[in-house]
Amino acid sequence: MKGNPCTVAIDFLPGSVERYRSGYAVVAIDVIRATTTLATGVELGRRCYAAPDIDQAVARAARLKRPLLVGEVGGNMPLGFDMTNSPAALALRSDVERPMILVSSSGTQLIHNARGCEAGYLACFRNYEAVAAHLTGRHPRVAVIGAGTRGEFREEDQMCCAWIALRLMQAGYAPQNSSTREMVARWNGASPDACRVSKSVAYLTQTDQLDDLQFILSHVNDLDVIFTLDGDQVVRS
Repeated sequence: MKGNPCTVAIDFLPGSVERYRSGYAVVAIDVIRATTTLATGVELGRRCYAAPDIDQAVARAARLKRPLLVGEVGGNMPLGFDMTNSPAALALRSDVERPMILVSSSGTQLIHNARGCEAGYLACFRNYEAVAAHLTGRHPRVAVIGAGTRGEFREEDQMCCAWIALRLMQAGYAPQNSSTREMVARWNGASPDACRVSKSVAYLTQTDQLDDLQFILSHVNDLDVIFTLDGDQVVRS
């Protein structure tokens, strides 16, 4: 588009979605662990919903048959939930007929906020190449947004955002600002293992949940699948 170049922006925190409400495709990213858990659930054939808080998760569950309440808030599984926000544990379950409702500290808030955008997608290490390819040429303005845990842009989300933005820039998209350009330069060529410096990984280590880190690092670009939002449900596109 001559005179109206395609652009990509990297941002973080659920509230940042408001800056991209009009005219953008928004990609929500929470590698550790919300978008990985949701992608895994949908890929296994489970109906999956994202709730911004516990009350809305419970309300959604009340409208479903044999719901599976999954999640954590502030690092703790809410009372009455079936399991924590674990993609590794979810992948081992055989009860895929049970619809899953996920709530997390920030990832599902980000996803909830993205519902009102012109187009909303979910990405994680499992499908970032597929997402970048799908976006290219389809959406002239793209915002890739990390969840932001405890107000911090965690390394795993920086990486996933940067890798999608890099693919778009290689296809001719311009970085919308200097921070986007710098983020892409920082993570260009990095290994997924580089996320081990993240406080998210420290949390998994401290709470004996390293199975999730192993799952995430052993499932990189293994899904050629696009996940989008249909209301509060995450679906295959």
